[in-house]
Amino acid sequence: MAHGSRYKVQFKRRREGKTNYNSRIKLIDVDKTRMVVRITSNHTIVQLVKVGKNGDETIISATSKELNEFGWLGNGKNTSAAYLTGFLFGKKALANDVDETILDIGLQPSIKGTKIYSVLKGAVDAGLYVPHNDSILPEESRIRGEHIASYAESMDNAERESKFSNYIKNGLSPMEIPNHFDSVKQKIDEAIE
Repeated sequence: MAHGSRYKVQFKRRREGKTNYNSRIKLIDVDKTRMVVRITSNHTIVQLVKVGKNGDETIISATSKELNEFGWLGNGKNTSAAYLTGFLFGKKALANDVDETILDIGLQPSIKGTKIYSVLKGAVDAGLYVPHNDSILPEESRIRGEHIASYAESMDNAERESKFSNYIKNGLSPMEIPNHFDSVKQKIDEAIE
């Protein structure tokens, strides 16, 4: 522990690794709404946040739990669910007359093709304008889950049932994920206009 008259204790949220105040001040100074993306161990959460007098105010939110209402049978933490959550968020934002925002990933590392950028691609495909570079977005085949379907096809039935037991329990064959993804995306598109 440092001692002395010059030692300054950092803010609690900085010490806990929850907030980077330098990047937060830059986002606040832009004076635009922020699309805040958080990936938990089981779900994807997207919120439209604006700075208010008493702190941040959430205007619109979408979570991967809401995908169940549109018939999603997969889990809420994969790349396909992240894209669909972003797509749902973008449709909700446009329905509330928000057509432009900026991305806020917080303290999460910025890695090309991750779930964060899958959410971003979903929001952009819904019609929301978010400044970005297309090179960071994941491939379309990965978003649709084609890599999971081809991996499942290469297995025998016993191995497939053990690896994809949650999908099968929910009534979804892993080889049908791309088609299921397309049908859920269409339902979201038709439901929110």
